[in-house]
Amino acid sequence: MHCSMSVIVALVKKLWCIKRYIVLIATPLILLPILFTLPPKEGKCLYVVLLMAFYWCTEALPLAVTAMLPIVLFPFLGILPSSKVCPQYFLDTNFLFLSGLLMAAAIEEWNLHRRIALKVLILVGVQPARLILGMMMTTAFLSMWLSNTASTAMMLPIANAILKSLFGEKFCEERGITSNEESSANLQENGLHLVPTEAQLLTANEVKELPEKSDFSIEVHPDVTKEREYQNRIWKAFLISIPYSASIGGTATLTGTAPNLILLGQLKSFFPDCDVVNFGSWFVFAFPLMVIFLVLGWLWISILHGAISLSCKRKEKSVIRTDAEAKARDVIREDYRKLGPTNFAEKAVFFFFCLFAILLFTRDPKFIPGWSSAFTPGFTSDAVTGITIAIILFFFPAEKPSLKWWFDLKAPNTENRALLSWKKAQDTVPWNIILLLGGGFAMAKGCEASGLSTWIGGRLHPLEGVPPAVAVLLVTILIASFTEFASNTATIIVFLPVLSELAIRLKVNPLYLMIPGTVGCSYAFMLPVSTPPNSIAFSTGHLLVKDMAKTGLLMNLMGVLLLSLAMNTWASSIFQLGTFPDWVHLPSSNITGLAAGIQNATMGG
Repeated sequence: MHCSMSVIVALVKKLWCIKRYIVLIATPLILLPILFTLPPKEGKCLYVVLLMAFYWCTEALPLAVTAMLPIVLFPFLGILPSSKVCPQYFLDTNFLFLSGLLMAAAIEEWNLHRRIALKVLILVGVQPARLILGMMMTTAFLSMWLSNTASTAMMLPIANAILKSLFGEKFCEERGITSNEESSANLQENGLHLVPTEAQLLTANEVKELPEKSDFSIEVHPDVTKEREYQNRIWKAFLISIPYSASIGGTATLTGTAPNLILLGQLKSFFPDCDVVNFGSWFVFAFPLMVIFLVLGWLWISILHGAISLSCKRKEKSVIRTDAEAKARDVIREDYRKLGPTNFAEKAVFFFFCLFAILLFTRDPKFIPGWSSAFTPGFTSDAVTGITIAIILFFFPAEKPSLKWWFDLKAPNTENRALLSWKKAQDTVPWNIILLLGGGFAMAKGCEASGLSTWIGGRLHPLEGVPPAVAVLLVTILIASFTEFASNTATIIVFLPVLSELAIRLKVNPLYLMIPGTVGCSYAFMLPVSTPPNSIAFSTGHLLVKDMAKTGLLMNLMGVLLLSLAMNTWASSIFQLGTFPDWVHLPSSNITGLAAGIQNATMGG
């Protein structure tokens, strides 16, 4: 009996070792009936979509490799020729994303992000609640322009340094907190340059073993115990606030996170005449939402973890805490002083960063003519703006040009260094995300060409009676729940075609459902595997799953409600959500039914 059990256990272990190959082989076989039960072209496309969705959720293949499956499967199955599939991987949306990544690389190269972070922390003060607010503001701002993962990785070493000054070396050693340099190196290796998958990030840093507890007990003064508990809660607040604010901040700009760009790309695929969503209009909608959510999130994290007390009694601050805050202030100022005076390269990068943002905002702001009106209509896009600035970074000198050099024949003839080198770009840009974006656009093109989108729309008629406001709420809850367990990029790629068809069935503007679905993808706060920033924070070893779940549950709920409020208030006027748009070209079979539905709705009103 014992022998047979050992054999079973050994077999189970061997099967677990080859689970990836089991998933890779079994999934296509399980999905085969779809090819025979649906109309030929729609069935083949749905087969590819579900296969990719399953591989993305299980990570049986790397996400970027799964994203390349349409290049192989669409031509072989007769859905789309390769000449139409391959260009989807380098649309102008991909180049807009690339330009944002190159700008982020230049900011990182010259340490501008660290100067901004330390300056903000000096301004907000060193009380724990203010420091948490300063960390959240800085991380959210960086995440608007950099990737969420990079922003988190950049801010955690700064948080470590502040923590050590606040609570002392001994507390940090007990918690297994590494030095600033070690933490920075680990984060750079695991989360900054190459953006790994959620599972890789979760297992990248092993939790450090805590010192063994001795057998004898030592009496500790109650005040010391209370102070230790307070310090522990504040550190958790620090650690949780950084990835949460990175996820929130990424929603404020089109280049802030991949799902926003996937929305833009799929809109161009499904609705080529839609020009409502651009960098400026998205910012006007998403920035106020980000600010409100960031402030409410800060209040919730600070109250939950004791940084803000709701007690009416004013407690006198202990001498230990006062000294710790003074040390923290000194550490922040010393770190800022070590950066030295702002050099020419930093000023140049900051100038081009501001120019990058201003040109994107003013290209086509809708309420007034933008600078693009000076050129042939339709010829310029946000990608043109972004790549123009990115190219300048590769040749603009990092040192101030001097006229004396031309007249001084003895001056050294050394080549000027540019603000950004191609080697730095190669090392920093997560090329896998660009392929992932392309896979999403290829999938959208296949859904459109095969008629799968229309077929899905025909199966959504039971939902036609759902009030649009309720639909927004349900869509956001569904996607925010789904993305807790799956990649947010993969989630939105799968859901956007369904949401566009559902909106048409509900006789509302497709953006009314597609925008909350996209933003809701970034509202994943409850689990370490939900997003790479969550995984980075969790991998430091100081957070438990229950800490994230307890804090993240209300964060998810707040996000869903705020997003629903935004869609039914200021977003309605920005994106003209109150009318059914002209840029939606319906199949002839749907026009009659839709017209009748709109007429009935009008007569009923």
